[in-house]
Amino acid sequence: MSRKSYLEQACEAVPEFKTVSTQFLRKYTISGKSDSCTRNYLMQISKLVLHYGLSPLDLSQDQLEEYLFYLRQNEPPSMSSFKHLVYGLRSMFSMFKNEDLYLSLPTIAQSRALPEVFSQQEIKRIMKASKLLKHRVLFALIYDCGLRISEAINLKISDVDFDRHQIHIRESKFKKDRYVPVSGLVLKGLKSYLETSHPREWLFNGKIRGEKISRSGIRHAFRSAIKKTEISKKVCIHTLRHSYATHLLEMGLDILSIQHQMGHAELRTTLMYLHIAKSVPQRGFSPMEKLYDNGRKNK
Repeated sequence: MSRKSYLEQACEAVPEFKTVSTQFLRKYTISGKSDSCTRNYLMQISKLVLHYGLSPLDLSQDQLEEYLFYLRQNEPPSMSSFKHLVYGLRSMFSMFKNEDLYLSLPTIAQSRALPEVFSQQEIKRIMKASKLLKHRVLFALIYDCGLRISEAINLKISDVDFDRHQIHIRESKFKKDRYVPVSGLVLKGLKSYLETSHPREWLFNGKIRGEKISRSGIRHAFRSAIKKTEISKKVCIHTLRHSYATHLLEMGLDILSIQHQMGHAELRTTLMYLHIAKSVPQRGFSPMEKLYDNGRKNK
């Protein structure tokens, strides 16, 4: 029996929240927000609902302040839960015209912390760490193409163009499509994986063939691989994407090409990586080509 999500529990505990969350989900999806963003917001709002047994729209300013204070006192340094709750509530209060609660929410300063990145040698160690070919190919593709976890999950077999050495990422963040170059080395690994695993439709199936691989499945496999490498940095699967951008800069790709390949809506998001690496303009390429000497592993 599967465990009920926080949203399901909150809707059962406070029936009126089901209507509020359904409208929020519909309007937020129509506005073009990503599924992961909407899910994170609703999960944190649902925890608030369960805490008080009330719909967010029925809370007093004191109750809201008390809960936010509790989160700040007990949240880890990243403050991700706190941020998701505030951003989610801001959208919900605006959507349902609750000006008093909207104005009572705090302003969150933008973090200036630079992300952790892997060295090129650490990337090689990660590629060797997993027992399953499926996971090795998955991590290699995420790094080689700078994928978000949602993009890797939603890739279909038909999105890989073996002849043109690129993958088609469809309706990602901001509902935008893009093509990203992929190295011959990773394509070779993909062919071996397809021949031995025989996935259906989705490039990476979950435990049940024909269904997408899950976020928790990817994260668990990645944590296991990191543990084997004995890398002590505070990293996650998204660190592969940060490393992708940083390594491309170090390998000479210009910042505008990196912005396009990463699917960033604004250049300022990509400029963060200039604080980590320096670049010399070159034509577009994928990092595995440089990492392994144009597809031939260094000896």
